[in-house]
Amino acid sequence: MWCTARLPDSLWVMGDREFARFVAEVRPRLARAFVAAYGLERGQDALAEAMAYAWERFDEVVSMANSVGYLYRVGQSRSRVRMPPRPFPAPRDVGLPLIEPALPEALRSLSERQRVCVTLVHAYGWTHQEVADLLELSRSSVQNHVERGLIRLRQAMGVVADV
Repeated sequence: MWCTARLPDSLWVMGDREFARFVAEVRPRLARAFVAAYGLERGQDALAEAMAYAWERFDEVVSMANSVGYLYRVGQSRSRVRMPPRPFPAPRDVGLPLIEPALPEALRSLSERQRVCVTLVHAYGWTHQEVADLLELSRSSVQNHVERGLIRLRQAMGVVADV
């Protein structure tokens, strides 16, 4: 365990501010990605694991070229073993606006990569490159996951044409 008593107050405050800035930048993106991948409850647990890791090893994490992608992998691996996949909650259960009732089940039918890519690109407006950086994939792989995921979603929901 790291003891703050050994650090001068000026260093502790500066480190705390830097970490707060880092969290303000990284946490919202990771939260969206984890909830898209695992659903609300498990996504929040994975986010907590990633943020705890970032706090414990802040100097190491902040110096990484792709710290968001690394923390995504940390949350993914630390939440994998002890938690089974959870279904997406019904929109009314979490206070979300009304959506197509078949959408949650259709999203469950996608592979994890397709679900994450489709959700981040179409629900949250991320670019293919942002998703690629997060998942450590090429931009063209993300594009393929999005296209294939949309085809499967349309089939699962019985959509025959874009409107």
